[in-house]
Amino acid sequence: MPRGAPGYSRTVSDELAELKARCERLELLHQVGNVIHSTLDPQQALQLIMGEAVRLMQASSGSVVLINPTTGFLQIETAYGLPEAAANLKLRPGMGITGWVFSTGKAARVGDVRRDPRYIMLRENVRSELAVPLEVKGEVRGVLNVDSDREQAFSERDQALLEELAIQAARAIQNTWLYEQARLKGVLLESLVSVSQTINSTLNLDEALKVITREACVLMQTKMCSLLLLNDARDLLVLRACHGAGPAYRNKPPLSVAESLLGIVIRRRKPIGVENVQTSARYQNVLIAREEGLVSLLSVPLIFGGTAIGTLSVYSGQPHNFSNEEIHILSALAGLSALAIEKARLYERVVDVEEQLRQAEKLSALGLLAAEVAHEIRNPLTVMKMLYHSLDLQFPVGDPRTKDSEIIREKMDRLNRIVEQILDFARNTEPQLGPVNVNELLDDLALLVRHKLSNHNVQLLRRPQADLPTVMADATQLEQVFLNLTLNAVEAMPQGGRLTISTRAVTLPRSSPQPTHVWIEFRDTGIGMTEEQRQRAFSSLLTTTKTKGTGLGLAIVARVVETHRGRVKLRSTVGRGTTITVVLPLAPQ
Repeated sequence: MPRGAPGYSRTVSDELAELKARCERLELLHQVGNVIHSTLDPQQALQLIMGEAVRLMQASSGSVVLINPTTGFLQIETAYGLPEAAANLKLRPGMGITGWVFSTGKAARVGDVRRDPRYIMLRENVRSELAVPLEVKGEVRGVLNVDSDREQAFSERDQALLEELAIQAARAIQNTWLYEQARLKGVLLESLVSVSQTINSTLNLDEALKVITREACVLMQTKMCSLLLLNDARDLLVLRACHGAGPAYRNKPPLSVAESLLGIVIRRRKPIGVENVQTSARYQNVLIAREEGLVSLLSVPLIFGGTAIGTLSVYSGQPHNFSNEEIHILSALAGLSALAIEKARLYERVVDVEEQLRQAEKLSALGLLAAEVAHEIRNPLTVMKMLYHSLDLQFPVGDPRTKDSEIIREKMDRLNRIVEQILDFARNTEPQLGPVNVNELLDDLALLVRHKLSNHNVQLLRRPQADLPTVMADATQLEQVFLNLTLNAVEAMPQGGRLTISTRAVTLPRSSPQPTHVWIEFRDTGIGMTEEQRQRAFSSLLTTTKTKGTGLGLAIVARVVETHRGRVKLRSTVGRGTTITVVLPLAPQ
């Protein structure tokens, strides 16, 4: 159109007006963007979005509606100008104007809601409504609604502006969600570290299981947590600990691995989640779940050494869709828990073995004591028998002393047979010699006595020769020797101290071209021995100078080492500690 024509001024005027309106809209969107992006708190961001939408549209009320991924319902997350009861509204996708917008992904502008059959009334005075979808990464996740008490209150320009606002709002919502997920993940990981320290701080199995379930409930923010372990036959899952459970759950029978839902967790060694155990056909204890108020379930396997040993399960009291982060966190906790469980089990086994070794030590000591007693009895008994026969006692017929003399002879013969049996038994305990790795025995010993050393504040230092040759020995008896020397050292350090165990190959005599013996030294920083105690340390079992204990430890050591064709050396100074060295011959190459 030529300049100066009648319609030219109107066209320019319209374009200027449109440009001005567009600039104003962009300025408004810029201002709104600054507001809604000013926070990373999800709920606060939704409130800001709602407030700016109502302000821009000059609306009377409004709401932000989001889909609940667990229930599948549309729920009002934040609202302006609506009654409080509206917060309880739940819509299925497709229901109402809001549900239609969510399902179709299209905006809805209704000039008179009374003539629209889709409308669901939340406030009586509403006459018109404008609703636009909220899309996150191309997927509709909710709806932004504004209402007015006037008919035809919203124009096409308002719709375009609200759609632009919805785009920015969706980005803000996504950012806050991502931030919240990262924050929660950080909190969970931090809590996981703290929980792992708590779990691994106890060595009693039952106490460890209680701590695991309690901390899992706190970490996952759930209503209840249970821990089930496999029985010895690995066909049943038995409840071993729970936190937050009532009597109905605590008294439930064991679950079959082959037939139960949690059995699938064991068989597949993978987590399983159930949205609602109260209505699930796969869950065995539906009635118990209803009685206890348990809804959503997440169960993960307890795996140690590649083998499932049980399950760790958490239950929520409300419908909840466990996220991948929550599954990973509970799985990580289960891994730590399995380690803590096996650690507690190992400790209990170590305590049992230590007690068995103590009993074996006592029995061995009693055997040696009995042998020495028998030996000491045998000599005077032999003299008594010789003297009795030399007396050649003869009494007249009918003299009662004849019967007495016969009884004395029979009892001495019986005593002699008993002594012989004891000595025969002692001879049968000769060591069964074979190649033995001393360093490996000492490794096992360190594991066995580590808790006793820790309880007595004794530090163990190991100085083994890496390529130490094997010796000819009975591994069981040699282990008893090392245990006796260690326990003696602990007794010698009542206030704590340091025990150093060293090994090396030595040449005896020195002229030999190759090592001939293994040298094992136990050096403590204890109270030491007096001259009298040193002289009698390896003497008779019946003449101990110890004021505490059996007094049999070093005597047993001397006896066993002697039967192994070895020798024991002792150095000690009062107040400066004791060093005991065991020298054993090498196994033939």
